[in-house]
Amino acid sequence: MVGADHDVEVSRERLHAAGDTIWGRSRDQQQSVTVGDLFTTAGLEHDPGLLGAYFEFWEPHTLTDPEVRPLWEQLRADGIKVGVLSHTIWPRRFHRDIFERDGVLDLIDGDVYSSEIPWTKPSPRAFRAAREAVGVEAPARCVYVGDRLFDDVWGAQDAGMRTIHVPHSTIPAHQVGHTEGTRDAVVRRIGEVADIVRGWG
Repeated sequence: MVGADHDVEVSRERLHAAGDTIWGRSRDQQQSVTVGDLFTTAGLEHDPGLLGAYFEFWEPHTLTDPEVRPLWEQLRADGIKVGVLSHTIWPRRFHRDIFERDGVLDLIDGDVYSSEIPWTKPSPRAFRAAREAVGVEAPARCVYVGDRLFDDVWGAQDAGMRTIHVPHSTIPAHQVGHTEGTRDAVVRRIGEVADIVRGWG
């Protein structure tokens, strides 16, 4: 007899393997996907219980850095709009619930999630969608902050933006892209971003 624990473990393994597949699509083709696509690729039913367990697994990893709110307050006080471009399979509602939970949703001027547009980073079309969301036409007036040298740094620079790299993440080998961008600045703490942006005028 196969127990429920075994079923959950098999589902996790399938989702993990499917995640590698869809990351490959994103890396090589900048093709966006959704959680539904993940489950379909894994050969799993879109079961509400399994979907709930999936989001519950990720929740502890979604906590917003406590320096984000003071940073965004500083930027907006300086007349700088705050935008979010997330390379994600999760729906908008899930992200906005996180921002609201952590007390920063009110400071976002525009937000774009790759799960709701056809492209992922590093496609310049994804970065253009983010610019349009905050109402800024010129890419040179934008600074993108991210932790990935391919998706974030190279992608944003290819789209005409300046970049600030936050080297906090270990990027799995299968997610590393064909090019690493040359960052315009590096910060060790997210709170350092405001001073760099001010220095750029």
